[in-house]
This record gives sequence, C-alpha cells and structure tokens, in this order.
Amino acid sequence: MNTPTYLKKGDKIAILCPAGYIKEDLTPAFDILRSWGLELEIYPSTYAQWNQFAGDDELRTKDLQHALDATDIKAIIAGRGGYGSVRLIDRLDFSTFKQSPKWFVGFSDITVILSHIQRQLKTASIHGQMVKSFLDASAESLATLKAALFGENKDLQYTFSSFAQREGQARGILTGGNLAILHSILASDSDVNYDGKILFIEDVGESYYNVDRMLWALKRAKKLDKLKGLIVGGFTGMKDSDPSFGQTVEEIIMDKVQEYDYPVAFGCPAGHIEDNRALVFGEEIELHVTAENISITYIK
Repeated sequence: MNTPTYLKKGDKIAILCPAGYIKEDLTPAFDILRSWGLELEIYPSTYAQWNQFAGDDELRTKDLQHALDATDIKAIIAGRGGYGSVRLIDRLDFSTFKQSPKWFVGFSDITVILSHIQRQLKTASIHGQMVKSFLDASAESLATLKAALFGENKDLQYTFSSFAQREGQARGILTGGNLAILHSILASDSDVNYDGKILFIEDVGESYYNVDRMLWALKRAKKLDKLKGLIVGGFTGMKDSDPSFGQTVEEIIMDKVQEYDYPVAFGCPAGHIEDNRALVFGEEIELHVTAENISITYIK
C-alpha cells in the first residue's frame, strides 16, 4: 500500500466539493487550516451550486482533476459530502496521482473516492472531518486529522459500554466508510476486496430496516465472512417504522456476523458526529477489543 507524503508547514492543499453544495461561510474552517501552517487553494466548486450539487458534473470533475494533477497540491480535503462523487469517479484520470499520490480527506459520500483510491491505486486515504464539518467539529477530531496529515501519532483508544462488544484482537488493513455508499458501489471498480481486512462502517439518517437490508446485501455478497475485524462508528439520526423494526443498530449488525469469530467494536467515535476522529484507510492496524475498551494501533 502506498502512503502519500506527510504534510509540512508551508504546503498547499486543495479545497473543493465533489458532491453537494455548501451555503455556509467557511472562513472559520479556512482559518483553522491556515493555523496549521497550510496554504489553501480554494477551487470554484467550493461555493458553486447547480441544483443540489456544488456546480455541474463538468465543473466538479475539472476541479478534482486539476487538484489530482497539480504538483504543488499536497493534499485534497473535500468541502462536504452529500451526493455526487459517483457521477465523477469514472471521468477522472488518476495516472498522475498514481505516480505522485497525495492525501485525500473526506467521509460520507466521499467514501466513493476513498474506496476507489484504495482499490485501484493501492493508496492510503483519510476518513475524517471535511471543511464544512470543521464548523462544529470537536477539538479532538481536528487534532486527529492534523496528526494523520502531518505524520504524527494517530492511534485511537476509546471506551463504550452501551452494548456488548465481541472481544478479541486482530491485525489487518483498515477499509470501509459510509454503509450506504459501500452498498452502492458493490461489484463496481471502486469496491474494495474486504477479505483479510478490518472493516469500518457508519451511517446517518437511515431507517433501521434499510440498514438491515444493506447489511444483508454485504453478507450475501460474501463481504463479511472473511473479515479480520469489524469497527462500528456512529449511526446517527436513525428512523424507525410503524410498527417498529424492533432491533437496535447493534443488534442488526450482530445478527449478520454472529457465526464469525472476529472481534466487533461498537461505539467508534467516527462518522456523522462532531467527534469524528480521523481513520487512515489502507494502512495496517491492530484492533484490540475488551468488554469496554477498544484500541486501534497503526503498524509503523
């Protein structure tokens, strides 16, 4: 797996939107990035709008292609998610990026791009706060993003006691992202082979029955049977039906993996939450899960 060069003060990074548009003032977020010693190139899609998108497909593709190719751009941070990355992914030429990989940061809909980079280019990327989410991000989440970008310690330890963990330890390459997006790219050129890997999943605003359906799809596609471990992040804003679906997210997940013996860690502080800690996809980690304590340690 290729690891992009870590950032240093004075480096230039790209800010752009491959998916949904932004209406908020991003000045406070830009100030945070500049306080890290970074120079910003803010692309037109950051503030463009075409229907629900950050400009039309041509503009968003043009911005992203330029940032992928530009030798002075050392990292790309998506402005926000939403929907739209899948409309661009097959238009992009990653040949220059392959020769000189750079960090790509995002989550949610940006899972399309992170997965594509891992599958096709064997390159690490960062599941972490986007520029819009800087506006209400926890200090801890921003510190982990900075650490991941600058090559500092990004190991993660947390506790969770609201649901029983499946204890154990595992070692493998970290992959995953937003469950709905992972489901949507099944069997495509952006679909990572999960075998022997540690899978992270999160989602927002979904119905319980739809989470159940998406996990059944992954299970039937043999995506869950050869994992080394499973990490579950935030499942926020969940919607129930009437009558109720009758299971929590944790129960839905455990139903799908009950016959396997790998560790399952619930409550990871990552996803559509203010405390969205950075995770580096494509790097090898050690996962340790006890009754209430979970640690993610990156293999140096």
